[in-house]
Amino acid sequence: MEHTTPLVTNDAVTLGLLAIILGAIFYTENSSLPFWQRFYRYVPALLLCYFLPSLLNSFGVVDGEASGLYFVASRYLLPTCLVLLTLSVDFAAIARLGYKAIVMFLTGTVGIVLGGPLSILIVGAVNPEVVSGQGPEAVWRGMTTVAGSWIGGGANQTAMKEIFQVEDAVFSQMVAVDVLCASVWMAVLLFMAGRAATIDRHTGADTGAIETLKERIKQFHALHGRIATLPDLMFIVSIGFGITGLAHACAGVIAPWIQSNAPALARLSLTSEFFWIIVIATTAGLALSFTRARQLEGAGASRVASAMLYVLVATIGMRMDVGAVFDNPGLFALGFVWIGIHAFLLIVVAKLIRAPLFYMAVGSQANVGGAASAPVVASAFHPSLAPVGVLLAVLGYALGTYAAWICGLLMSAINGG
Repeated sequence: MEHTTPLVTNDAVTLGLLAIILGAIFYTENSSLPFWQRFYRYVPALLLCYFLPSLLNSFGVVDGEASGLYFVASRYLLPTCLVLLTLSVDFAAIARLGYKAIVMFLTGTVGIVLGGPLSILIVGAVNPEVVSGQGPEAVWRGMTTVAGSWIGGGANQTAMKEIFQVEDAVFSQMVAVDVLCASVWMAVLLFMAGRAATIDRHTGADTGAIETLKERIKQFHALHGRIATLPDLMFIVSIGFGITGLAHACAGVIAPWIQSNAPALARLSLTSEFFWIIVIATTAGLALSFTRARQLEGAGASRVASAMLYVLVATIGMRMDVGAVFDNPGLFALGFVWIGIHAFLLIVVAKLIRAPLFYMAVGSQANVGGAASAPVVASAFHPSLAPVGVLLAVLGYALGTYAAWICGLLMSAINGG
């Protein structure tokens, strides 16, 4: 929709509108009214967090490009999210899940990393126009944001958008591809979960370790879970923003030095300050997971991060144009080929190592769905197993920045940069 001056130009007012939209989405999603329960059974809340703010931009209520909210959210809230999401990684607990759980999770990650370049080759051979585009409008650049989402989540998705300089219209299309393909695959996994016993008997999978796992999870949460106090919240905020400040300071030195001394490394994004901000924040969060700071997860560090993340999602949506979603419908075929490669690899490896369907399903959703949907799929097998989804999804946050970047480099190589 053509417009010259938006109705709202004050960022404080815009932020208020976004907060109201997010509040309404979460209120209705948790409503006991049958209408809303049926509605959210088919419409993911995350999609609304992108879509409704995009209407403000599409209909001239706000100007997403002129607003400074996205810059603040991507530079300050995003690194803080990554710190708080990764400091809770418990590598010892992940190791105790058994090698099959880890193998299936990593198989899912490899399926996404390799599936992106392979889907470009496959779809490009049939219809080169689908995977075309140059510069910031190149389809492969947009696909890096899907890789970030399908390995880590929204924070990693935004990181890829900035690192690979994805144009907003392309990103709008990729959000739709991301949500639709991930939702269809999740529905398939939930359908399979209802038939897990039959499938596991057919494949000869050993499910004995899952029962032991249920008991360990109950004991862990009984020991570490607590109601957050004000000092807890202040510690969480201070660690998150403190490391974000450190990341900005270090990136401001590292990126210019590389630009001056090794400019050829720009092809690997190593001259981008934002790239180093994300890498330093993620690495620092992982380092903190070996310290007592990890105990802050019991007070809700990841929930604080998630609240920031949804504000970030809304500011991204505010920059989107809903009309751009339909400019290249062939992208949906690209997305389904990609998720199909991911699924095929998981099924083959699960059959080879005789992994239970639970490990395959949760390993997949810990990548593709992240912390939002991995617990949903895990709880479809048994309610006490929901934290396993969270645990593996946190590992996805840790790998997302690195693996999605590698996937982006592979897709760049296929497309000639």
